[in-house]
Amino acid sequence: MNEGQSTISGTLPDSQKKQRLDAALTEAVEGLSRERVKALISSGNLLIDGVKFTDPSAKKLNGKAFELNIPEPIAGPALAQDIPLDVVFEDTHLIIINKPAGLVVHPAAGHADGTLVNALLHHCRGQLSGIGGVSRPGIVHRIDKDTSGLMVAAKTDAAHQGLSALFAKHDIERRYLAIVNGRPNPASATIEGSIGRSNVNRKKMAVVGDDRGKLAMTHYTVKEMLDGAALVECTLETGRTHQVRVHMTHIGHSLIGDPLYGTRRKSLLSRRKDIQFGRQALHAASLGFVHPITDEKLMFSIDFPDDMQELFMKLRV
Repeated sequence: MNEGQSTISGTLPDSQKKQRLDAALTEAVEGLSRERVKALISSGNLLIDGVKFTDPSAKKLNGKAFELNIPEPIAGPALAQDIPLDVVFEDTHLIIINKPAGLVVHPAAGHADGTLVNALLHHCRGQLSGIGGVSRPGIVHRIDKDTSGLMVAAKTDAAHQGLSALFAKHDIERRYLAIVNGRPNPASATIEGSIGRSNVNRKKMAVVGDDRGKLAMTHYTVKEMLDGAALVECTLETGRTHQVRVHMTHIGHSLIGDPLYGTRRKSLLSRRKDIQFGRQALHAASLGFVHPITDEKLMFSIDFPDDMQELFMKLRV
């Protein structure tokens, strides 16, 4: 269902259950989240047998005819900007892009525009169905500004709801490549440690007690030993803020170039004067999930960008 339609007509499910109106209508109307349906009812957009209903919790309406008005999506506060995107996959429901390092995902203080959201609003103009009533892409996960690699965004309310559920259940396969200081020993292990805000620096996250943080689990494997460093593959069980950066720092192997979690004194860059690398050496290399609308299994992989490739080649033993 495209939310650009003005009116949807149908019949509420003729169930024996005493369903709330918003639950029954969500079941009857494809492609709208329950929260969106609840908002439409509350704002007076629903007629049942010709009578306006505004109470989402109303019951005993099973089997009755309805007309649901879908207003045109309103424009969000972010501006559409013609920023080039490396599109890996796209259909009517979602888009997967290879985000370059340096591109902020979402407008925020200090980054009012020039973000991935601004770029998606331009690229997907006329295709966004109005997520939550606002014409905008559905950002279900983020990659740090200076991390490169694969990201998925929703173009419809239904895809946004489905992708959010996949991330909540950790049914998304995500693999990162990182170049770290030192050579981890053992070469393969699982890092478990709840992540929360650091007490020392509020800009940083840290491994903290379970009562203060959120459960986080990272599986890492050294792919190649380098000169005073290592190429490491990290597979995430969870998706916490700065998870790879925090967990690798926690075991004594911060990412090369990491301005927040690395220390210049312990960094390989302090020894190798011939190497300049101004960001964390982290790349979201693989992304896989079951398409929330078509049920197709999707899996994508992307090589790391030129700057990480150059760093890798300079460090090969």
